[in-house]
Formats: sequence, C-alpha cells, structure tokens
Amino acid sequence: MAAQQVGTGRAGAQRVETAQVVISGGGPVGLWLAAELRLNGISVTVLELRTEIDNRSKALTVHPRGVEVLASRGIHQRFLDESLKISTGHFANLSNRLDFSVMDTPFPYTLFIPQARTEALFEEYARGLGATIRRGHRVTGFTEHADSVTVQVEGPEGSYEIEAEYVAGCDGTRSTVREAAGIEFPGTESRYLGWLGDVLFDNPPTPGFNRFTERGGLMIVPLPDNRWRIAGTSPDSETGEWPGDLTMDELRQKVVHIAGDDFGMRDPSWLSRYGNATRLASHYRRGRVVLAGDAAHQHYPTGGVGMNVGFQDAFNLGWKLAATIDGWASDGLLDSYHTDRHPVGEQLMEHSRAQTYLFHAFTPEGLALRDLLSRMVPESREFSDVLAGRLTALDVAYPSPDPTAHPVTGTRAPDLPLPGTDSTLFGALRADSYVLLDLTAEGALADRAQERITVHAGAPDRTRPAWADVRAALIRPDGHVTWAWTEEDVTKLAARVDAVITTALGR
Repeated sequence: MAAQQVGTGRAGAQRVETAQVVISGGGPVGLWLAAELRLNGISVTVLELRTEIDNRSKALTVHPRGVEVLASRGIHQRFLDESLKISTGHFANLSNRLDFSVMDTPFPYTLFIPQARTEALFEEYARGLGATIRRGHRVTGFTEHADSVTVQVEGPEGSYEIEAEYVAGCDGTRSTVREAAGIEFPGTESRYLGWLGDVLFDNPPTPGFNRFTERGGLMIVPLPDNRWRIAGTSPDSETGEWPGDLTMDELRQKVVHIAGDDFGMRDPSWLSRYGNATRLASHYRRGRVVLAGDAAHQHYPTGGVGMNVGFQDAFNLGWKLAATIDGWASDGLLDSYHTDRHPVGEQLMEHSRAQTYLFHAFTPEGLALRDLLSRMVPESREFSDVLAGRLTALDVAYPSPDPTAHPVTGTRAPDLPLPGTDSTLFGALRADSYVLLDLTAEGALADRAQERITVHAGAPDRTRPAWADVRAALIRPDGHVTWAWTEEDVTKLAARVDAVITTALGR
C-alpha cells in the first residue's frame, strides 16, 4: 500500500503520515529499491527534490549484469527495445576494447541508453507497482527510535513528518540521510578534473571517435535528438583548484587541440566538469538507516559503472529489507547487505582510482603504460576477462562464512534452462522468495515447495565446470547462490536442503 496520512492534529499542527520505508532520492537507485520493496508488499514513499527528471544524463549505459537484473524482474525487453547494443567496453579508454561477446551471459553487451530514459522507465515501473513518488519533496532530517524512525520532510506546501520502520539514503554523494545518521564517508579529495559537453555538430565525427595523445584524451558518442556527448581529459586537468565553470570556448579549444577539429560544434545543452574525489561509506547500514548508490560510494565516472553499481546495491538490499520488516528473516540478514556490498564498493574505489591515473597519463611514461596495458587486452584472454568481469559486475561473488561451501556459493547463478518449461532461471526469480533448483534425476526435492520457496526442476549443467557436480542449489531473490549441494544420496540431500532452508527463512 502507499503511504497513508494518519492525522493532522489541531489546526496548524504538522501533519504526520506513515510508510514502512521512506526513500530519500528518486534517481535510478531509489526507484529500483522502491520497486523491489513493492514486489514484497512493503509500503514505500520516495522523496525527490527535483520536480522533473534531469535530461542531462550522467550515465549512458546499462552493463550486462544490469541487464540480467532487469531480466530477473521481467522488464528487460522494454530496455532492449530502446537501446543500442554494444558488445565491447573500455578500461580507461585504452585503444583495445574489452570483448563482452564471449562472456557467460544471455546479454553479452552493454545497452546504450541515457540515464534520463532509464530513470523514466524505472519510475513508471515503480509507480505501476504502487510506490508513492513525490517530486519537489526532500528529507531534511530524521529521529530514530527503538522500533521506528520519524522522517522530517519539506514539500511545496510546507513541512511534514513520515513515521517509518526504515529510511534509505539514495540521495547522492551529499546525502542528507548519511550525514544525519553520522555515517563516516572517508576517502580522498579531487586531484583531477574531467570535462564534458553535450552539443550539436555540423560535421560530426565517426560514432565512437576516440583519441588519446600527449595533448589529451577524448571520446565522442552520439546521443538522442542528434546531439553528441564529448568527454575528455587534458594535461591541465591535474589540479585541486576549481577553475570555474566550463565554457563553450574552452571546450572548443580543448577539442581542437586534441582532435585537430571542432566538428562544427554548437548549441550546447550541458557543459560540465567532474572531479575524482573518491569516498566510501564506513557502514551501508546503521540501525534503521541504509545507504545505496552514490550515498554509499563516490568515484570518478570511469567505465560507466556508477549507476549500475548503485541499482545493484538496491537489488541486494530490497529483498533483505523486506524480509526483515515482514519478519521472515532474522536481523542478521539485513546486516549482510553491508557484508555483501561494501567489498564491491572497495573494488569500485580501486578500479576507479587506477583508471583515473590512466585517464590522465600524458607523460611519455604514462603513454607507454597505456600502450602496454592496451596490448595485453587482446594478447592475454585471462587479463581481458578479469577486467571485463569487474566492469560488467558478472564476477561479483558474495563471501560465505563456511570454508566448506561449494565454489558456486555466493556467485551469481547463470541463466540455467528449466526443462519442461519455456522459462529459464532468470524468468523464475522472484523478489519475495528463494528458488530451489532440483537437479536430481529423480526430482527428489519437488515436495520442498512452500511459502518463500519455489522449486524448479533442472538438469546438471555439464557445460560449466563449476556447476557440473551440483545436484541442488538454493538461489536468493537477487540471483546469487545461497548454498549448493553435490550429494548423490537423495535422502541425505533432502535433509541437508531442509536444514539450509530453515536457516534461510529464519525458522
């Protein structure tokens, strides 16, 4: 249900509403979290200061794991229909690109789609599921109690409060929620500046134009409505001082200096600089406060991964928060959100910093390093696959506390076929329940279906070495493996499955 007003009190008194979860921030991360909560029947109110979606799209891509996430909720087709598919990606704009087409996913490509459109589709999806989304409203603070949190809100008609069970900060790098919760945001200040412009061209370059020399680095990609995105770096960008807003004349000078041509650029719709300040929240959850997206991690926009990491935070968080509120999981499940995603944030910091250095490597030594790494991409399949796995998030695996766990435990489950149906595993995933894959020849686990557990029969996957000996696997709502078993004795297998299900459901 949507948030409900529970009373206004005396005339002039501040009105009070209720919702089980208040989400501060209505960008892609907050909207995806809202949808995940609604799929679990949780009432949610999203508060977003912007009165409309910003057409100046920071992000332009949804990477392969992001498409898998969309497919796990059955909404990927609308994105596929509107996007350009790109089967390669870049690491620090090296001249040799990473090949996504060889990766083990049904979506071996990046979707090129502006963030503004992604946000619009997410908002339509969340509203369709019953989320309350208010634009022009912002969280100004909150008071945490033993079993609730009172959120203070400022809207067009004045201030009011929402009584909630949890508040989620999806409100960017300057997160009000994070600061009010006293969660530290340590890291490093900006030392480098990149720049971008969205413009029209009279004489556009070839799509995918890419240049990197001692004069600077430059990428140019097409946008909707015949516009083009120019993004670049230059030797004068190594500075901790803010040089002022980017102007069209400065952008033109930089492009001509690097590319030898301004391509007839005109009519800018957005000119911007961005820095490489890099920070990671010390806690993704503290009490009744959770953080996701840029509120939890800030970094240089390298590889187009920021939005993807953010809504994958929400994908991990949504079902855990819902299970905690509904009481079918212990409080420790919500703590595992930090355990799972904070290491992903640390890895994001590492890769972002490494790429930042390479983006600004204009010295002879720096150019030599770039050339060496670029040659390694086609020459070393292992090196290339590691970088591609990190960029696409297909390699994300969550830690298991049990050293005896099967190697697939914690990994993302592949989109295994489900014999006898028209579906695959991604199509069988639900936000409010686990999937038990029964890969035994006898179908021995068919009677394990219950509330929060759906059973799907399959066949042993002998095409993937890590899965060849798996005879049963419990898959979380976010598509990661809770546990996997190899037991051939079906009686013993069933008992072990029951024990893990009992633990997973907090029974």
